[in-house]
Amino acid sequence: MTDRTTSHGTDDARADVSSTRTDDARTRDARTHHLVVLDMAGTTVADGGLVERAFERAAERLGVEPGSADHADKLQYVRDTMGESKISVFRHLFGTEDLAQRANAAFEQAYGELVDGGLIAPLPGARETIEQLRADGRTVVLTTGFARVTQDAILDALGWRDLADLTLCPADAGGRGRPYPDMVLAAFLRTGAVADVRETVVVGDTAYDMLSGRRAGAGIVAGVLTGAHGHAALTANGATHVLGSVAELPALLGPLTPAPAPAPAPAPESGR
Repeated sequence: MTDRTTSHGTDDARADVSSTRTDDARTRDARTHHLVVLDMAGTTVADGGLVERAFERAAERLGVEPGSADHADKLQYVRDTMGESKISVFRHLFGTEDLAQRANAAFEQAYGELVDGGLIAPLPGARETIEQLRADGRTVVLTTGFARVTQDAILDALGWRDLADLTLCPADAGGRGRPYPDMVLAAFLRTGAVADVRETVVVGDTAYDMLSGRRAGAGIVAGVLTGAHGHAALTANGATHVLGSVAELPALLGPLTPAPAPAPAPAPESGR
């Protein structure tokens, strides 16, 4: 495991201006950023603490006694690593691949049951933001640290199957989730929306989202204060901006500048 972070509250910076710019040189012209890679839970989707509830159900099925010190330690680690691929978290917590796979399967089942129970909703303005970004001509990709079956359950519950241009989970990018840059780079390669990865925008609510965006070379890496981590953790892990919510993203990016046409091939020299 790498870059373990400490969870922060989500309201420690709400009194600040809604957008905090920390790296102007990298983000000077947001109008050229045609590809937007958005996290789901905590960024565009309010899951109401379902990750912790699903983990508690999964841990109990694997014999972790509720209320024990072991249970408390494992739950804290889950909180600290919000945004990371869940199978990676379980590999750390349970030691062997067999136990990790069993824990992950139990977690995905429990989370799916909670989603099916109606305990999930879009964050305010999230759907409208995605629709606005696409209407402006941008390509939008939704990413998650969950398995595909859970991501699809969330999309179905929200009626979001056709909302974004593409959806990705760690398995779609070779199996590694955040904080690795793989999902951002997969979005870059699979959409072909931009010629330069620096014209990519990455948005998320966790330190791991920020790390993956910076490691991928995205030009804008924006944290939002609607999920697991607060202003300090987001900026410490590379956020170029911190927004109150994803609803502020269209105003940050502004109107889209059309991608420049390819330069014409040089005319052949006479006499050749």
